[in-house]
This record gives sequence, structure tokens and C-alpha cells, in this order.
Amino acid sequence: MLDQTRGGSLVLIPYAIVALFVLLLAGPSDAQVHVDIGIHLPAPPQVVIVPGVPAVHYAPAAPANFFLYGGQYWVFVNGGWHVSRHHDGPWIVVGPQFVPRPLLLVPVRYYHVPPGHWKQWNHQAAPRWEREWGGEWADKRGWKGRDDDDRGDGRGRGHGADRGEGRGKGHAKGN
Repeated sequence: MLDQTRGGSLVLIPYAIVALFVLLLAGPSDAQVHVDIGIHLPAPPQVVIVPGVPAVHYAPAAPANFFLYGGQYWVFVNGGWHVSRHHDGPWIVVGPQFVPRPLLLVPVRYYHVPPGHWKQWNHQAAPRWEREWGGEWADKRGWKGRDDDDRGDGRGRGHGADRGEGRGKGHAKGN
């Protein structure tokens, strides 16, 4: 039993309980970064299924690369992915390693506002994510070679094809 006369220990107990209660109410801090990506739609955009990637929908009339996947809205803008549960945000930055594979398989032609350097790529094939995020990312995701599918049909993986190298000469890697 605590003695009230020894150093006021009994008085400190209520403060400790209050402090513990405050910490429990505060909960874990929100480590997600919400950003304004400049997309403010008044209503959810009309979406259409991406052929060949049935779990993904795109918004052809949206002012950005706007997709719907897994009940969440995904936007690729300024070289990065952002996600939200709502069509108008708040948007959370998503690292390349956390972007769902079906989104990465969407062909370039379904990106309403593709980065300028994508325009030279095959529009029927997925973007060349290895070139965007590096070989280490591709190795960890098992993406090696997928970004160089120049024909878009899964058969041609000619490295250097956008420079005209290796075509028709048996020099293509990964076949």
C-alpha cells in the first residue's frame, strides 16, 4: 500500500493515468504525405475498362493519367503515382515499389497525359518502368525485360529497338 506521506507518489498516479489516456487517444501518427497534385474534379470521372487489364479502369476525359483500381483512384503525374479513396483527393504519394502490378501493365495509349519521352514508345505496350525507376526496382519487382516489349504482344523484347538496333538480325535479348 502506498503511503501518502512518502514523496507524494499517490499524487503522481492520477497524472500518469491522464498521460496514458492522452497517448491512447492520440493513436499512431499519420505517416502518409498528402499532396495537392492540381487535380480537382467536381464529380467522379466516367471510367472505361482497360482492355487486357480487366481490373483497371481509366478515365479518358480526365485532365491527367487517371485510373481506378481496387476501389481507389490512382493518378500518374509528374513522374510519380498518387492514390486516393476519392476522385478529388486527398492524394497520397506512392513509392514505385508499392504500385500494384495491374496498373503498371496498362499500355501507354491509356495515359491521357503521358510524359514527353513516352511518345516514342510503343503505345500498345506498357510503359518502360525499368527506365523510369531503374534496374534495381525492376529486379526487385521481377520486371526485367518487360519494359522493352516493343511490339506490345508479349513476344518481342528487343533491347535497343527504339534506336533501331537488333531488328531482324537475331540480336534481340530475352526472346
